[in-house]
Amino acid sequence: MIQERSLLKVADNSGAKIVRCFRVLGGSRKRYAKIGDIVVASVQTAEPRKNVKKKDIVKVMVVRTKNAFRREDGSYVRFDENAVVVLDAKKEPVGTRVFGPFLRELKAMGHDKLMTMVDDIV
Repeated sequence: MIQERSLLKVADNSGAKIVRCFRVLGGSRKRYAKIGDIVVASVQTAEPRKNVKKKDIVKVMVVRTKNAFRREDGSYVRFDENAVVVLDAKKEPVGTRVFGPFLRELKAMGHDKLMTMVDDIV
């Protein structure tokens, strides 16, 4: 569960390394974000000479959480870290590569462009 002030690892090559969530999108009473949700975040650390700089405000999509994700068959999937992917205005990834495992349910949620870049599908 991602909430305001959560520190998140960035799982793409956009230039950001760590971002801090400061708003979960989806209504005024939505408190927590889960896998597939979009949050607004501020870049805390970034690589030099890349597209995304420190202190930039970006929209990111949650792709991994420490909180367990329940599948339709009743099984659960959980990850070791909270990770996100930086999105542009059209809700497509800014980076050209993504790192680490991703859930196959993201494709069913309509994130086809992101899933074409993924190597490790869980």
